[in-house]
Amino acid sequence: MANSVMPSPMGAPACEKDAKALGFIEEMTQNVDSVQERVLREILTRNSGTEYLSRFRLGGATDRGSFKAKVPVVTYEDLQPEIQRIASGDRSNILCSQPISEFLTSSGTSAGERKLMPTIQEELDRRQLLYSLLMPVMNLYVPGLDKGKGLYFLFIKAETKTPGGLVARPVLTSYYKSEHFKTRPYDPYNVYTSPNEAILCPDSFQSMYTQMLYGLLMREEVLRVGAVFASGLLRAIKFLQLNWEQLAHDIATGSLNPKVTDPAIRECMSKIVSPKPDLAEFIRKECSGENWDRIITRIWPNTKYLDVIVTGAMAQYIPTLEYYSGGLPMACTMYASSECYFGLNLKPMCKPSEVSYTIMPNMGYFEFLPHDPSAPPLSRDSPPRLIDLADVEVGKEYELVITTYPGLCRYRVGDILQVTGFHNAAPQFRFVRRKNVLLSIDSDKTDESELQKAVESASALLREFNTSVVEYTSYADTKTIPGHYVIYWELLAKEPNKAPPNEVLNRCCLAMEECLNTVYRQCRVADNSIGPLEIRVVKNGTFEELMDYAISRGASINQYKAPRCVTYTPMLELLNSRVVSAHFSPSAPHWTPERRR
Repeated sequence: MANSVMPSPMGAPACEKDAKALGFIEEMTQNVDSVQERVLREILTRNSGTEYLSRFRLGGATDRGSFKAKVPVVTYEDLQPEIQRIASGDRSNILCSQPISEFLTSSGTSAGERKLMPTIQEELDRRQLLYSLLMPVMNLYVPGLDKGKGLYFLFIKAETKTPGGLVARPVLTSYYKSEHFKTRPYDPYNVYTSPNEAILCPDSFQSMYTQMLYGLLMREEVLRVGAVFASGLLRAIKFLQLNWEQLAHDIATGSLNPKVTDPAIRECMSKIVSPKPDLAEFIRKECSGENWDRIITRIWPNTKYLDVIVTGAMAQYIPTLEYYSGGLPMACTMYASSECYFGLNLKPMCKPSEVSYTIMPNMGYFEFLPHDPSAPPLSRDSPPRLIDLADVEVGKEYELVITTYPGLCRYRVGDILQVTGFHNAAPQFRFVRRKNVLLSIDSDKTDESELQKAVESASALLREFNTSVVEYTSYADTKTIPGHYVIYWELLAKEPNKAPPNEVLNRCCLAMEECLNTVYRQCRVADNSIGPLEIRVVKNGTFEELMDYAISRGASINQYKAPRCVTYTPMLELLNSRVVSAHFSPSAPHWTPERRR
């Protein structure tokens, strides 16, 4: 069939449907500036009568010059009064001329606050369009995906309602509950092992148990294994470690765990469950030992790649995923948020460190604020000069600013991106970090990217002991005088009798400090305004408990990311109650005035 399909500049499409999708990508990326101009014109024309845009006296203008001159760049805090009115039931055209259909909630752990993003019904079409481009690209790199299935651990979150009666839920819950997902047409290249009944079950244990059981029953058919974030896939592996005996029992006897009570799940399971003693024995044999190296490929031997996000803060999960998968490729396919879906990775089988996302110009209107950490903060009196999507420069870092059909205008998302190159006229971006600073004791400011590098550098000292850092978070302890950084580590010792000694963990503290910025080291060495960095090793399973706690407070299991900094007292108390050892830098890091910039 592929021979009769017109080739694409990106490669040979797998089928006619793929050819159309790849053609659409080419069209959009060749005409970036004109598409962006059209998108802005459509948004401004459509929302010209809204209360928000009327304030800026555009007078019907839909050109970029007028828009940039008159409409300010804003943050979530600037829009909170309008969002609160919509949430309280005001149905007038405040931000958007179309009815707000629901609110999409942020993950609850990015920047520590749960944000409400108003959206409209037609945004589902835009999201679906981006989803429809992912497999045609993947098929260029991994042939034969129509010959099997994907084992994806996907979950919904129980939704809430605002005082005005609008649903508020994570963007993935909105998508999975939509007709776009539930009644999606059959696509041989995109078949899941998990039935909709399991994905749509609000009880996370019953959902995970059923999805894992289906995955085990179809182990020979599985060609790819995934979750939204790397942390979600690791949670599934942990679930298998804790529940393999019951799963094997169900497979051996053709029964279903009585803890799975959801009627829809029980009905669909009754159609496929029958005794499979050989499979049950295989699972017992693989899971009963202490060695879980390559467990993914041992249980699902035909797996070609992992489909998980391992960019940004998720990068620290890469060594653990490599351990469990035997070094399978990790595909990061798309870049999206609650505010807007942005783009996709056109080389999904690249190394995680080389992932770049191509922003699709039809998804919204995108501007870029040059990011210079040393520049003074922006003031209201001197508005920033934003760069258009087609005009960004390779190598430079920018903060993403978006204007969307549901009514966000020049909204600062908070993501820092670096331009790595172009596909046709469309820039490609590496996700660098969230903008927010994580840790600060004095004049120091340590961000997520710096902390990640410091953890990676220090954890290299653990390799000779076959130990790795599987999860971490941090806390700026200002109760001590001077204050100091506390880093919580959960370790995976592959040989428990060869665990790293205290002296090595003390050196890990110093190795982290050596990686931190010059202002931090000056505060440590010259000013004595920061005390020695401390690593607190916590019991295995602590970060699972932290996640369970966050989910119990309303975080989404799909979108949950372990917070890289913890300030909330109950979370700190949980972490501190699980500490098994504490370690401090044995000496001050290197710093000289000459190194200061």
